[in-house]
Amino acid sequence: MANIITLEQLNSIKNNYLLKSKQIKTTINICAGTGCIANGALKVFDEFERQLKEKNIDVILCLSKEEIKKSDNSFIIRSGCHGFCQMGPLVAIEPNGVLYTKVKSDDVTEIIENTIINNNFVERLLYKDNNDILYHNHHDIPFYALQNRNVLEKCGAIDASDIAAYISEDGYFAAFNSWINMSSKDVINEVLRSGLRGRGGAGFPTGKKWDITNAQVNDVKYIICNADEGDPGAFMDRSILEGNPHSVIEGMLIAARAIEATEGYVYVRTEYPLACKRIKEAILQAEELGLLGDNIFGAGKGFKINVMEGAGAFVCGEETALIASIEGERGMPNPKPPFPAVSGLFGKPTCINNVETLSTIPLIIEKGADWFKSYGTEDSTGTKTFAVTGNIANTGLIEVPFGTTLRKIVEEIAGGVLDENDNVNMDSFKAVQIGGPSGGCLTKEHLDLPLDYTNLMQNGAMVGSGGLVVINNSTCIIKIAKFFMQFTQGESCGKCVICREGTKQMLSLLEDITEGKATIETLSLLEELAHCVKEASLCGLGKTAPNPILATMKYFLAEYEEHIINKRCPTKQCKALTPPEILPDKCRGCRMCLKVCPAEAISGEVKKVHFIDETKCIKCGACKAVCKFNAMIGVG
Repeated sequence: MANIITLEQLNSIKNNYLLKSKQIKTTINICAGTGCIANGALKVFDEFERQLKEKNIDVILCLSKEEIKKSDNSFIIRSGCHGFCQMGPLVAIEPNGVLYTKVKSDDVTEIIENTIINNNFVERLLYKDNNDILYHNHHDIPFYALQNRNVLEKCGAIDASDIAAYISEDGYFAAFNSWINMSSKDVINEVLRSGLRGRGGAGFPTGKKWDITNAQVNDVKYIICNADEGDPGAFMDRSILEGNPHSVIEGMLIAARAIEATEGYVYVRTEYPLACKRIKEAILQAEELGLLGDNIFGAGKGFKINVMEGAGAFVCGEETALIASIEGERGMPNPKPPFPAVSGLFGKPTCINNVETLSTIPLIIEKGADWFKSYGTEDSTGTKTFAVTGNIANTGLIEVPFGTTLRKIVEEIAGGVLDENDNVNMDSFKAVQIGGPSGGCLTKEHLDLPLDYTNLMQNGAMVGSGGLVVINNSTCIIKIAKFFMQFTQGESCGKCVICREGTKQMLSLLEDITEGKATIETLSLLEELAHCVKEASLCGLGKTAPNPILATMKYFLAEYEEHIINKRCPTKQCKALTPPEILPDKCRGCRMCLKVCPAEAISGEVKKVHFIDETKCIKCGACKAVCKFNAMIGVG
């Protein structure tokens, strides 16, 4: 196919795809995000293919780059992540507007018979909320209806492996406009006017970063897409790369125009095999159409993109460590200045933006800065994606305007907090860890706090990459702090002593607290050490590693003191601080525990609640091993 150098060529691809789409009566869209694939989405896809052919139902099957065509009556695509991860595998059928949840291959026959052939619903597969309300149209489901999905709009809606599908949604039109009709300063000024701040964590103004890089005089400049998403519980960048990789490529093209870059790199975690596969496929497709190469849109300038798979080091999310890794060195941070915008990859001016930031850029160029600023707050414009996980009814990927309250996200969009019995109960809400290992926690008093960069920083938290972990009252807050400290301690590159040793010592102090070895002096030492590590560490990993500790100490000091002074864990999750007990509501009096106890610490009659003498109990765990009713706690 000829290289695209005119707007007419783009429109031709768009119109041909739309014409084909109009001839299609039914679209079967199977979520092929990593979560749904893990739950069997590919088996569902294969079963649809087999049965549609067996029943001689007209079908177009799109799989990767191959197209098997029988007729124009049905269209099956394997898309990216739909976001509603709690309910996967997901199957969306248009024009019915139906979304089937938790679909298994055994359900395919019923879907074909009822929905594809007879235009009816399979009600047992429809989404039902906590109030038993059944949703026949997926647009009405609160999880989707209460979002503003701009960046995520095409994820899960288009065939992620088909560049024509992206172009049909006006893809690469913004890139064409920026390369042909705008100067580099025009592009930068529009992004500056939009107020877009980097979505990777620090929130630095994107247009300002571009302007600094543009000002450097050099024949070679680089754009790097930071897709090294390492925060536990965060999967926004992965989902965009899997579901809409061309939006990232187009964002890099526009960024290249802005700073006059000649080459780009996508630095993606090798643990994201589907994301790696799809971004590589997308780059090849763009090259085939001349959207990447030596003469972009006939402008006489070239730009190419390489993919670098990272080895999984969390510290490589830091700019200078990421650059070192691409250069073939060990991924370790370097002092700044010089900043990458001045001297970055191979000593050349380099602009680094994350996946979500770059995916936002085409929307700003296409729809304008004013459209973008219509979302969010004055300080934090636009929308932000969040990965909502933890003790929540509906885990998944959401996108909301900055300024949205935590209450709306947790209670309305995500369906409410789950208590220890997996029942929805907002009274069981304890906290939200936001921003991953670099972030902090928000409590009940922050439920109505509008979430933006300033408000979060003022309350000891941060936007970070967008991980949002919901915690209920049955969770020990010190164990949460310990979990994140174990993560950052293990991911410290070891270059600077204060981070390498400081994180290790903070973890040791937290372990003393959970094991009943701490004194009240431990608390003051932990706080002092946290502030030292925060101030003196070389890079962002060390500077933000103490955040979960400082935030939990600020809002849950009483729980720390209960562990230290009274040697008691209120949630009974710290074994060393939990007295042995048989839960009366679970004990059935079967006497199995009594029979195996080597210390004869258990007593009780048949079919009546048993008891443990904690002065005799040696916490060997033998009773817990034989209890079929999970009635034993604090026994090892």
